[in-house]
Amino acid sequence: MAEAEPPPVFRVRIPKEEEILGVVIAVVGGGRLVVQCKDGHERLCRIPGKIKRNIWVREGDIVIVQPWEIDADKRADIIWRYNRLQADYLRSKGYIK
Repeated sequence: MAEAEPPPVFRVRIPKEEEILGVVIAVVGGGRLVVQCKDGHERLCRIPGKIKRNIWVREGDIVIVQPWEIDADKRADIIWRYNRLQADYLRSKGYIK
């Protein structure tokens, strides 16, 4: 008899205190994106070089942003991008809609 395989186990990064979940709504260019954040603000976010070399961020992606200390309501850095499986997990747990 075939044994039922357990569902795959994976870890999902949850935003820390000063980090916010958001959805990319526009790619501006030059490593900059417009992100609609969960707190209601729309921020112009940049992708730091260490992340820019490793991932590709597109419209509709779920990301973690870290607002700047100066002009925190308008600017932020992208810290993390979720893949589709991780985004589905966040939706099922109620972190995003």
